[in-house]
Amino acid sequence: MQKLFVRSLLSLPGSWLVAASGGKPVTIEERTLDPRLQFLAAMAKRQPGLETMAPADARKAAAAGLAMLDGEPAHDIDVAEIEIPADGRSIRARTYKPRLPNRLVPTLVYFHMGGCVIGDLETCHVFCSEIAFRAGCLVVSVDYRLAPEHKYPAAVDDALSAFRWVRENAKALGGNPNRVAIGGDSAGGYLSAVVSQEMKRANEKAPVLQLLIYPAVDWLSETASMTAFAQAYPLTAPVMDYFRRQYFADPEKEIPELKASPGRCTDLSGLPPAFIYTAGHDPLVDQGRDYAEALKVAGVPVIYRCYDHLAHGFTAMSGAVPGAKVALAEIVETLRRAIG
Repeated sequence: MQKLFVRSLLSLPGSWLVAASGGKPVTIEERTLDPRLQFLAAMAKRQPGLETMAPADARKAAAAGLAMLDGEPAHDIDVAEIEIPADGRSIRARTYKPRLPNRLVPTLVYFHMGGCVIGDLETCHVFCSEIAFRAGCLVVSVDYRLAPEHKYPAAVDDALSAFRWVRENAKALGGNPNRVAIGGDSAGGYLSAVVSQEMKRANEKAPVLQLLIYPAVDWLSETASMTAFAQAYPLTAPVMDYFRRQYFADPEKEIPELKASPGRCTDLSGLPPAFIYTAGHDPLVDQGRDYAEALKVAGVPVIYRCYDHLAHGFTAMSGAVPGAKVALAEIVETLRRAIG
């Protein structure tokens, strides 16, 4: 019922939504926020912030919020639950396979958003199904361990184990072992950047490309957008501080490490081609832009696009924010052309 109510409100004309949420469009650094996101931001201010909750409660609240905004999953694909072996235990994962008989399809290992504290396979379920269906590739979505139950570098270790396993077992899953890419949004983009760098340092077979959507590549960034969008919806400075406290046992020692802040790497040469997408109203927008520029300077092929009117988390908003749906379609089409 609440989902239908919110969707009906968001279907009102943009001018009405702006009038109901401050009266004037929200424009910061010459970027005007989508009216639907402006309205959602106004609604969110009436609710407790995630940073005030215990992690278990924050996970439930975030999942409920995203469920109201996400679209419907693609159906003409095969979805299966799998377990990835890793150091005597297993990592839960979900595969999304297009129905393309008699061919091995490209593969994308995907990591969900959530600051390494919240989120799970459901967080990116719709987006992963769309990638599989529209890009024609096998998607392996990884349910990496979360903090504070599992502190840094547990999420990184799981990401590395998952990528290596998929790379070696892609054919058995129906994927082309020579066309394995990596990707994720926010914390998932962070993990994807780390894996790409670690494969280079270990002289291992790297992903064929890295898809980084509003990636967090430095846990103590001091870029201008961190201040300008400190109270943006849905990712705020207090929420980022909360994630940082939960994820790191010793922030002063651990955050400078390249497995924690891949954006601080000084040698980016030889990394896989990068497709980097950011949201204009997001504290992380400068991180993504700066990382894209640094990769270009290092000679790495880069596609970069900022969706000025969107906010952090738009991969899970396609059911309520038409602009998010358009952005995801563009991202998936670009991926299809590159990875096919």
